[in-house]
Amino acid sequence: MKKKIYFTLFSFVFLFPIFFLLPQSFAWNWRWPQMVPDTFQLRAWNALFQEPRLIEALLVTILIGIVVVVVNLVLGFLSGKGLSHHQFKGKTIIEMILMAPILVPSLAIALGLHVTFIKIGLANHWLGVVLVHLVPTLPYTIRIFRSGYDRLGKRILEQGMTLGVSKWKIFCSIELPLLLPTIRSAVMLTFIISLSQYALTAIIGGGTVVTLAMIYYPFFQSSNPTVLASFSFVFFLLPILFLLLFEVGVKLLKKWAG
Repeated sequence: MKKKIYFTLFSFVFLFPIFFLLPQSFAWNWRWPQMVPDTFQLRAWNALFQEPRLIEALLVTILIGIVVVVVNLVLGFLSGKGLSHHQFKGKTIIEMILMAPILVPSLAIALGLHVTFIKIGLANHWLGVVLVHLVPTLPYTIRIFRSGYDRLGKRILEQGMTLGVSKWKIFCSIELPLLLPTIRSAVMLTFIISLSQYALTAIIGGGTVVTLAMIYYPFFQSSNPTVLASFSFVFFLLPILFLLLFEVGVKLLKKWAG
């Protein structure tokens, strides 16, 4: 019963609005209380594809998102395991520092980083945008991996070591498979946060690095809900396609590993 209530609420809050995005993007003058639009047109999609920087923005968004996800996974594995399985002096302070970007407004950190990035030549560069996207994503990734390693425990890894299995083999055959739900959560959360970053990208990218959010958010000034729906549908599709590619990659990796 609880699952049905949860699924109904989840569907109503998250899926119900998305269900209307696609027909809204083709409808013209679709107003309440009309149940079905009078006419369907391609004006909104034409306006979307006439945006000259759309393809460039999509490619840059995907590139930055993939690099941010990879860096988050590497640092998440190391930090999560270290914080979960090891005790050392100053652990609480280090953990607070790693979680600080959640407590401090990202814009304040970004403005400070902007000055530094100008000095070292990373301002107005996609690499600088990748680094600033780590500010809002990395604390969540570390938290997710720490929880994953807490659930995994140390004993199962120690059993493998007592049997003489190498650390790399333990990582590939025990940690990766058992932490797959953790990895999946971190990947999706990181990609979605990176995808939606407008202010941080505008500050560090300086208008030179154009992502999908950079051309999407100015369209909110438009009063045309049809154009907004077409942009929103593309924004909705991107993480779904990324998740599908990730799942395909996981299946190919499992098949290759045997």
